[in-house]
Amino acid sequence: MAKVKIGVIGCGSIAQHRHLPEYKMNEQVELVAVCDINTERANSVAQQYGLKAYTNYEELLASGTVEAVSVCTPNYLHAPISVAALNSGVHVLCEKPMATSEEEAKAMIEAAKTNGKKLMIGHNQRFVASHQKARELIEKGEIGKIYSFRTAFGHGGPEGWSVDGKDSWFFKKDEAFIGAMGDLGVHKTDMLRYILNEEIVEVGAFVESNAKDFANVDDNAVCVLKTESGIIGTLAASWAYNGKEDNSTIVYGEKGILRLEDDPTYSLVAQYATGEVVNYELGKIQSNDEGGQSNSHVIEQFVDAVAEDKESPVPGEEGLKSLAVILAALKSSQTKQITRV
Repeated sequence: MAKVKIGVIGCGSIAQHRHLPEYKMNEQVELVAVCDINTERANSVAQQYGLKAYTNYEELLASGTVEAVSVCTPNYLHAPISVAALNSGVHVLCEKPMATSEEEAKAMIEAAKTNGKKLMIGHNQRFVASHQKARELIEKGEIGKIYSFRTAFGHGGPEGWSVDGKDSWFFKKDEAFIGAMGDLGVHKTDMLRYILNEEIVEVGAFVESNAKDFANVDDNAVCVLKTESGIIGTLAASWAYNGKEDNSTIVYGEKGILRLEDDPTYSLVAQYATGEVVNYELGKIQSNDEGGQSNSHVIEQFVDAVAEDKESPVPGEEGLKSLAVILAALKSSQTKQITRV
């Protein structure tokens, strides 16, 4: 079977810890090239993997050597690079948040459609075993009507793991556009939409910068969300959880409660109103703390979609819906109003 020829654009931490090692492990992949505007970084990563190094993504795309690329750049470049890649006939896996505006996101979706290429957004929380199981249990009516939820995604901040530390683009508004809400919050809106199988329609939010004095983006946000059927809940996204990462979600229903990634041993705990408790050991959620081989399932899903010509598992339309919630949260925080998505 012919292997899928892949290039990775942007050689920062997410490329080095997730995309490159996961592509390398994948038997359906031939890694061809990497690209980074930092020449030294591009060369050093290329050397490590035995690839060709580029410092200009247009040159890489024009080379005709790759069938698909991962876009692992600062947020403000996601859309222009993805659109350029799709227009040059290359499939795209883009990191989240997919874009910095709805217009940009729609341009990406349009480019994928026009060129008949796959666009996938790297929302890995859909592939976490506990989240998949929760979706299944909720769908089966296992905990009855859903009333409420709370979810959080917080850690000490990207300076702990970004290749550039405190100088990282994550903290610069003109490159990142949005801070913790774009880094972590968008993962959780996507996860909630996925497990509840409903759209979020209204948002009230405080999106603040109160923890990192060297940054000019948000680092602490708390949102109240309402879904189309009237489920209400909270979402917290933070770069100021300094002791331990929190990636937990709790769903409250008429017959019981589901606790996801909340217990150190069991990735899903179902607590029923009858007093019965069911513990599921489904393997740990991925965190930035762990060493060893990473498998976010995003890469294998993307490669499989390209190799087998299947639908993109997280298409641009889905990325846009999750982004729209974040944009509504920003607007709510600025206007001090509840905002419709």
